[in-house]
Amino acid sequence: MNEKTIADKLILNGIPFSDDLPEKLYTYLEMLREWNQKMDLTAVSEDEETVDKHFIDSLTVLRYGIIRENTSLIDVGTGAGFPGMVLAMAMPSIQVTLLDSQQKRLSFLDALADRTGVPNVKTIHARAEDGARKAELRERFDYAVSRAVAPLNVLCEYMLPYVKIKGYALCWKGPALKDEMAQGGKAVRLLGGRMEMPVSCPVEDRDWNHMILPVQKVQATPVQYPRKAGTPKDKPLGI
Repeated sequence: MNEKTIADKLILNGIPFSDDLPEKLYTYLEMLREWNQKMDLTAVSEDEETVDKHFIDSLTVLRYGIIRENTSLIDVGTGAGFPGMVLAMAMPSIQVTLLDSQQKRLSFLDALADRTGVPNVKTIHARAEDGARKAELRERFDYAVSRAVAPLNVLCEYMLPYVKIKGYALCWKGPALKDEMAQGGKAVRLLGGRMEMPVSCPVEDRDWNHMILPVQKVQATPVQYPRKAGTPKDKPLGI
């Protein structure tokens, strides 16, 4: 795997990109390999799968112009930076906040941003439920994004409190989305959102059935949400 191979994959998947993005993503790949020996950043160890599953999958949203230039975005539970850090590299005009409950992951992302010269990111150490109660973060972002492995009704309680009215929560989901939408719909309404049609986001040469569900924020999230840390997962809304 090298910069040209990454560029070829971006072209194959119809993703617009600047000349310096393949170099940044290759550095990302190298640092993931290096840091993954010291901490658990990703379970994927093979380079090509890492590029497809983490980089390309994060960037498929750019095919459709869903994220506008000169906007603000928060990645809730960013982990090793997917999709937020990858989007920051690809869209230098957006301001990206990477939020995670583990400081060691954020230390990796700070080091990555420094090495690749990505100035439009900042990191915040907090649980999703706690961060959304901070005045400087609540309903401050045009977009909240997440590739977290959580059911839709749980994910939206983590994400929608961060989103401005008329902004969007963008949920990266797999085939389980259709089964989650019935219960998720009730939770979305309680949180001030409205689901739109899922967007199919395939990765070329992979049989992954990946979709992005846009949820528009149509009214303020009631003050009781999100509930205290751990409650959204233990007692999901809409059930």
